[in-house]
Amino acid sequence: MPARSFFDTNVLLYADDKAAPAKQSRALALVAEHRRAGTGVVSMQVLQEYFVSVTRKLRVDAAIARRKVELLAEFDVAAPELADILAAIDLHRLHGFSFWDALVIRTAKQSGCTVLFSEDMQDRREIDGVRIVNPFG
Repeated sequence: MPARSFFDTNVLLYADDKAAPAKQSRALALVAEHRRAGTGVVSMQVLQEYFVSVTRKLRVDAAIARRKVELLAEFDVAAPELADILAAIDLHRLHGFSFWDALVIRTAKQSGCTVLFSEDMQDRREIDGVRIVNPFG
């Protein structure tokens, strides 16, 4: 069984990106694997970013994008609280991550994830027990 894993927005976007077929195939396989195993996690932040990015960058129709958000919400959906925002600020200050990436890391940790799939962060770096994995690297 795969480890409980958090999906960053960029990985989910590749699942819809026909211009990058190798990354699309890998992203679709990861989503399917974690959906079957019940080990996938996203956050409210990721779902919001996904909708905005998929409609703007990939020009997916808003109604279709809405349905995709509903499907992604079949993963566990984490909603950060004030303590998470403050902890993300500390991660930003201590490690130099953008605030938004720090909030993803914090939410992954608070959701019990040991893996964070992201193309945008430092591959194989471990922060607070969460290992960042670039699934395309």
